[in-house]
Amino acid sequence: MDIQRHSSVLGDTVEKLSDEASYKQLFHAYRDEEALPSGEVLKEIIDLCRAILFPGYYGNARISKQTIRFHTGVNVETLHSLLSKQVYAGLCFADTSCVTCAEEKISAEAEAISEAFIATLPEIRGLLATDVEATFNGDPAAQNLGEVIFCYPGFRAIGNYRIAHQLYKLGVPYIPRMITEMAHSETGIDIHPGAKIGHHFSIDHGTGTVIGETSVIGNHVRIFQGVSLAGEKLPPDENGNAIRGVARHPILEDHVTVYSNSTLIGKIRIGKGATICGNVWIAEDVPAGSTVTQLKIEN
Repeated sequence: MDIQRHSSVLGDTVEKLSDEASYKQLFHAYRDEEALPSGEVLKEIIDLCRAILFPGYYGNARISKQTIRFHTGVNVETLHSLLSKQVYAGLCFADTSCVTCAEEKISAEAEAISEAFIATLPEIRGLLATDVEATFNGDPAAQNLGEVIFCYPGFRAIGNYRIAHQLYKLGVPYIPRMITEMAHSETGIDIHPGAKIGHHFSIDHGTGTVIGETSVIGNHVRIFQGVSLAGEKLPPDENGNAIRGVARHPILEDHVTVYSNSTLIGKIRIGKGATICGNVWIAEDVPAGSTVTQLKIEN
């Protein structure tokens, strides 16, 4: 290709890509000093949370009982600073009508949200402690609790979910989903931050597991790889547009086990103590204590 034709091709392409009709729904106009939430900084935030929640496993490996207060204090201060800035970025990105004069108000809101999140870290640690226990008790291959904390992808995904869910409840836009998608990319486990999950939750193996936005999972629930808690199709409004914000995913009551590659779809209820065997498709309620196989439901 000669130089003249090369320049012509590049120039034509630039013109097409710069046409507003081409990018109007894919363009975000920055305001001065504004930035989008950063995936790299959010990774640092998750690492800080792990160091705070599991001292010695993550972060400074030389931490001891004598120095834990100091290291935790430093990590919490750093977390507050980084998270405040990311929440601020998320709030600004979500509010396209935000103007410069509101920056102080949004900054104060972001700092308050960051503090509120940090105040829930003891609660998050308590929940994750039950998840560690459930994962260890459910897997004969696990040698000890430390192996679960440090190595297990299911527990890693649950950790990201617990953090993201708290931010989701605090009304933080974008960032909760970014955090669970980090775990999705790393582990193959996709948990929407809006899902409600009780204590003593475990995901065995986990690759390909999907837990949708309005899923409700009780206590002592165990699921395996390839399980999908899927949503039914959104109903249309009078104009034919999908009605969003309605519950459309399964409800799993306490002590339910769902084995690999099973799909549970729609707002169905899986009763307490039920067992869903592998490779089944379920679109209706399952009574408490039942066992569902490929062939039938056994009470």
